[in-house]
Amino acid sequence: MTNETRGLWLGLLGVVLFAVTLPMTKLATGSAGDPQLSPVFVTFGRAAVAGVLSVIYLLLTRGPRPRGRQWPALAFTACCVVVGFPLFLALALRHVESVHAAVVTGILPLATAVVGSLWLRQRPSGGFWICAVAGSALVGAFVLLRAQGATGMAQWADLLLLVALLSAAFGYVSGGRLTPQLGAERVICWVLVISLPLTLPVTLASRPEAPVLASAWMGFAYVALVSMWIGFFAWYRGLALGGTVRVSQVQLVQPFLSMVFSVPLLGESLDLMTVGFAIAVITTVFIGKKMPIATAPVGARIPQPSS
Repeated sequence: MTNETRGLWLGLLGVVLFAVTLPMTKLATGSAGDPQLSPVFVTFGRAAVAGVLSVIYLLLTRGPRPRGRQWPALAFTACCVVVGFPLFLALALRHVESVHAAVVTGILPLATAVVGSLWLRQRPSGGFWICAVAGSALVGAFVLLRAQGATGMAQWADLLLLVALLSAAFGYVSGGRLTPQLGAERVICWVLVISLPLTLPVTLASRPEAPVLASAWMGFAYVALVSMWIGFFAWYRGLALGGTVRVSQVQLVQPFLSMVFSVPLLGESLDLMTVGFAIAVITTVFIGKKMPIATAPVGARIPQPSS
């Protein structure tokens, strides 16, 4: 088996692991009518567990330590991917179905490319911007159609998903700039380690005082061990072996996988409108990623993490 083939299989494994994040997060937090673990506990708790594992990993591997300006970049990345994305995602999932969130967050690869091109002062082609606008319009139309008849926090959930989406995009670009210097696995580990002075106390302060379902703890264990840690190792190793451009294409199936997993895990159902919008969004992402973008300077390339 060639390195490229191994990379594709590892990349697909990473995408499958990340795809379960949405239903497992909802399983952990519960719904507005049947709340389980608080979104704050799930957010900071998953990072605290992964942070402790990261300390062990860094001690065993003895890799390079961050220096100078790398520390502020790691801190910014932590704000985005340790706090911003999982917190706003967990808050939103209290009020919308996982299949709904899968469609909205399906545009994340394109959003990451937009943020990266603006941040790194790249020059995307006109076709890329057309795809970016079309993808955003499709998500907006889906949200507006779903908002009809929605009340209360359900109307705000899509705004929370948007904030989560932007947090992930900025975090991926910031972390991606550090990858050539520290190594992909060490970037996520250092991000989690420097977050421990915040994540550990908040986890202890927000721990549940009343019993919750065993399924909620199962969801929490998954997002802590897999979504926040193990999944990144498979994903980054796949990118390294098979090449970022080729392997990252398997990420396009993630929204579909999230919807498929949501059916047995949460008892949610799929309707034609949701599937149709998912296909349309994924198509625009696929075409957009094929459009030319002026190459970033060496050391500023952006890998496309999934969760």
